[in-house]
This record gives sequence, structure tokens and C-alpha cells, in this order.
Amino acid sequence: MSEMITADLVDLDLSAQTKDAAARALAERMVAKGRVTDLDGFLADVAAREAQMPTGLDGGIGIPHCRSEHVTEPTLAFGRSAAGIDFGAADGPADLIFLIAAPAGADDAHLTILSSLARQLMNDEFTAALRAVDDAESAAALIRGDEAPATVADDSAAASAAASAEAAAGSDDGDGGARPFRIVAVTSCPTGIAHTYMAAEALENAGREAGVELVVEPQGSAGFTRLDPAVIADADGVIFAHDVPVREKERFAGKPTVDVGVKAGINKPAQLIADVRGKAERGESSAPATGGTPVERAGESGDNYGTKLRKWLMTGVSYMVPFVAAGGLLLALGFAIGGWEINKAPSVMEHFSWTQVDSWGALLFQIGGVAFGFLIPVLAGYIAYGMADRPGLVPGFVGGMIASNIAAGFLGGLVAGLLAGGIVLSIQKIKIPPVLRGIMPVVVIPLISSLIVGFLMFVVVGKPIAEAQKGMTDWLAGLSGTNAILLGVLLGLMMCFDLGGPVNKVAYAFATAGIAVQDPSDAAMKVMAAVMAAGMVPPLGMALATVVRKKLFTPAEQENGKAAWVLGASFISEGAIPFAAADPLRVIPASMAGGAVTGALSMAFGATLRAPHGGIFVVPLIGSPFLYLIAIAAGTCVTTALVIVLKSMRKQTPGATAAESPEGTAATPAKKEPVAA
Repeated sequence: MSEMITADLVDLDLSAQTKDAAARALAERMVAKGRVTDLDGFLADVAAREAQMPTGLDGGIGIPHCRSEHVTEPTLAFGRSAAGIDFGAADGPADLIFLIAAPAGADDAHLTILSSLARQLMNDEFTAALRAVDDAESAAALIRGDEAPATVADDSAAASAAASAEAAAGSDDGDGGARPFRIVAVTSCPTGIAHTYMAAEALENAGREAGVELVVEPQGSAGFTRLDPAVIADADGVIFAHDVPVREKERFAGKPTVDVGVKAGINKPAQLIADVRGKAERGESSAPATGGTPVERAGESGDNYGTKLRKWLMTGVSYMVPFVAAGGLLLALGFAIGGWEINKAPSVMEHFSWTQVDSWGALLFQIGGVAFGFLIPVLAGYIAYGMADRPGLVPGFVGGMIASNIAAGFLGGLVAGLLAGGIVLSIQKIKIPPVLRGIMPVVVIPLISSLIVGFLMFVVVGKPIAEAQKGMTDWLAGLSGTNAILLGVLLGLMMCFDLGGPVNKVAYAFATAGIAVQDPSDAAMKVMAAVMAAGMVPPLGMALATVVRKKLFTPAEQENGKAAWVLGASFISEGAIPFAAADPLRVIPASMAGGAVTGALSMAFGATLRAPHGGIFVVPLIGSPFLYLIAIAAGTCVTTALVIVLKSMRKQTPGATAAESPEGTAATPAKKEPVAA
């Protein structure tokens, strides 16, 4: 552990009452040692990591951690709290708090040392010794490994010997003896530092206690060593304990699999082992066949059905958006260059002149039309992919193309994708002979699932969905006056509620579905204009606020404000996320208010937009562009004014100390609110 932790980085009498105050107190020690260059920027990174998943662990441990550009070298600070601090663990507050800070480009050696600490935290003797130690130097030495709890080595040796003896007794001796049950596991967490290795240690310990051969592949930030293919081939079951996609998941295809979040691997490893053994006994197998992607299989980590459904739908939308952006912009440019009659131009295969502007307009328009033709199949295909991995792609694309051909539209794509994924998952649960497992994902599953999905879409559900899609289109086209303005308010609120999250994506998908045709209605283009205008407001409002009232924002937020100008102007709502993560109760309501104003004004002004993206860069393609910019400016001013008022009210509340302030100022509230929702 070298100088990663010293006595100066230990606080055995941590007096903080909240996890945010605890992180700040320990981070201040890192700043004093020169290990952290920007306290507020670093704490924002810690809060962002905490927002992904609570870092409290059973057994009274809190382990906030992050990788940050504000860290100069890998550092560990330790605090011990007599009262306990809530870090979100199921069994209550934590009294042992470890703050791990890793540079954005930390070297493998230091990350390996940090991972070894994570494994030590699963040792009861180690944590007991930390609770008993009475001076900071001894605590630092214990964490570094310079001192060891008296019973750790003996107990570890005894456990190892017992495990070896049990394995030898249960192994195949060549005379027909039964071999132990074999499991391979993969663990991973968003930062790849702490939970990844703690889950690995917990699973290995539980495996020894259960008398099974369990080998873990921790996929951490320091890289990972792939399990021997022979070990995977011999395994009777697989455990995935992860919060980021498993890399090279196809290696584990066709085996009984338990797929959970990484904290389940830490808190209930014995149950996971029992679950995978039960699946093996029942002959259940799964066929994950692809490596990880940012949105893949997001609903397989112990979420409830509603959460899984939302993530599956967002998978399809996330893959569809690039087709929407490319196709929509090409169509819009085609109209801009060739005029509004360009959709009636003959095919450029039959007529194209290098010197005629209309020919280039027709070329852009027809390429965009081809790109738009993929929208529904891609949506359906990747919803099914999110549910069932690669075997879901074929029936998903087939169902999506059928939905497109029968005019079932966006709704048809959603239904086709869910049907395809559900059918594939059902087929995968069927017990099959091992000899057939290799051809299941390549031949059998695509064939049977495509047949079933095609039958359902053509004969059963396709026509009702097409009629529902037509009804929604007719309703949209009939909106005018007050109804249109109210729709603009609703869409503006949705676009600013979670800044690029699921609610934002639903509003965006609704808008793009309306213009995903070669000749969209004026009403559909008004909706698209309102959605894009509202989505630009949050980052622009935050950027303006950092200029108008600079002192209300931390240095890190002031820097983020400079980038937010460009992000907002480009219609990237996520530019406001750093502000929302640090102060959600003020930033999000202010953003929603501004977005609602902009959405309402855009609809009232009758602004139209044929392109699904682009921000100010597609203003020439907008109907009533001057009024459109006024709507955006009005919403931006509302957001700026409201966030300044809310933050000023907080700063006027007396009673807090600078150490408790999320901005590091002296005038902060007596009761500090969480850094991240």
C-alpha cells in the first residue's frame, strides 16, 4: 500500500453525520496532502458515483470511491464513526468509512493494491481489528498490510487447507467418484475498484463453504485476466454479479446462469450459488452470445419488471436515435436545398446531374429516406436484443420490418420488439440436449422465434396496432390552440425532468416518431420543434446562471457552465447533469419550469422543425425561426432566474459551517441536503 494511506489520512473520531459530510471531511485530508487538487470537483465525482448505486455494505462498511481528474495519485482515507453514517446498506449505518480516490488514468499496479483492500474488507478479523485500533498510525499500518490481525493468517491457512482437503475428497479420482459442482463467475462495478473485488472475494469464500469449485473473473479497472476456456467449458453454472456489461459474455453461452447486481454478489453469495445449482438441476440454460455494450442487458440485475421494461425500451430507442438524427438531417437538408417539392423528384438512379442543385437535394432526401426506413426495424430489433442478446436480433428485426410494412409505426415496433424478446427468452428456458446447444442461438432460436413473431404481427396484433397508430396520428394532426400549448407544456416538462434519461427519451421518441415519414404533418413538425427547444433550455439556463451569479456556483460548476453553452446550443440536455447531480432539488424544478415555458411558446408561435436534432445549427430549417429563438431565450431566462432565486434562498439560511457546504462556502443551510438524488 506504500504511501497510499498514512496517519494523516486517518480519522478515528469522524464526527460527520451524513455521507456527504463524511466524504468532505476525508477528502479535505487528501487536499491537505496534495493528493486532490479541486475539493468540490472531486466531491462532485464522488457524488456522481454514489448516485449510480449506494456504496454502503453489510457489516457496517461505507466505501465511497471514484476515478477523478482532480486526483493526483491513488489515495485512501479512512474514518471511524462512533454514531454510524447511513451509506445505504440494508443492515444499517456504517462505522468504517473508506474513501478511495483514483486518478482518471491510474496505473494498474495502484489499482491492484486498491482491489486487495476491497478483498480484505470481506475478512471479519480485519474489520474487527480496525474497530479496536486506538491510534491513527496503527490503523494506517493495518490497512497497508504492515500489521496483520493475529488470527487472520492462521484462519486463512486453515480455511485454505480445509478447502483443499474437501476438494480432494470430492474430486474425481478416476474410479468414478463424483466431482464437485463447478461454477465460474464474473464480477464488475462502474468504477471497477471496490465492489468488483469485494464480490469476487465473497463468492470465493461462499464457494469454499458450500464445497463447490468456484473461479471468479473480476473485470476491474486494472484490466482482467480471462478465465481459461477449459475452465469455462467444464463449469456447471455461471454467476454474473455486475452493474456494467460483462465483457466477452459469449464465452459463457449455453450454461445455467444467474445474473444479478454486484451488491448481491457481496451480500448473498451463498444464495446465488444455491440458485445456480437449482437451475442446473432443472436443466435451465441461457445463451448470452455477445459482449457488453453501454445499454445491453440492463434489466438483468435484479430489477423489478417495471424497471426492466423501461430499460429494454430505452435500449431500442438508444440504438434508433442515430438513424433518426442522420436520416432526419439528410431529409431536412434535401428540403433546404431542393425545395418542398423535392419529395416528388424521380430516383437519382434514373436522373442525376452533377451541376443541378435539385439533383443534390434529391440525393440527400432519398438517402435520408433510406435511413429513416430502418427506424422501426432497429427499434424492435434492439429492444429484443436488450432482452435476449443476439438471438433476439433476427425476430426483432423481422417483427419491426413487418410493423413498418403494415403501417403499425412506432407502436408496432415497440410491440414487435417485446414479443420477439419474450419469445426468445421462453425458448431459452426449454431443456435441450447438450449436443444441440451450439446450434440453438444460430439456427433454431432465430427460425422458430421469427416464425412466431411474424405470425403474431401479420395475423393477430398488427392490424389493431396500425389502427391505434393512425388514431394517434390523427389526434396529433387535430391539435390546435389551447390543446397544442398544453401539449407543449407537457413535452417541455418531460424533456427537462431527467435530462436525457428515460422520461426525456419518451418525449423525444414521441416527437421523432411523428416526423419519421417522408411527408410529416405540420402538427408533427411543431411537436418536434417544441421538444428540441425545451431540451436546449436546461444547459443554457445553467450556463447563463453561472455568468449572472457566479458566486452561487463552485469553481467546477463555473467551468461546466462554459461547456454548457455549447452543449445547450447543440441540443444536448445532458449538459445540465453536473449541476443537477450537485443540487437536484433546485436545478431540476428550475429546468422544468423553463422547458415548459419554451415548449408552450414554441407551439403557440407555430414553429416547425423537420430535422430531429441539431440545435441552433438547423435554425435555417425551422419554420418561424425568429419566434423560435425567442421561445428558447424566454425559457432560458426563466430557468436562470428560478435557479438563482432557489440557490440564493439556500445561502441566506444561517447555521451551517463551511465544511458542511456542498459549495465550500460559509453561508450554507444548517441541514445539508444530499449532493445527489
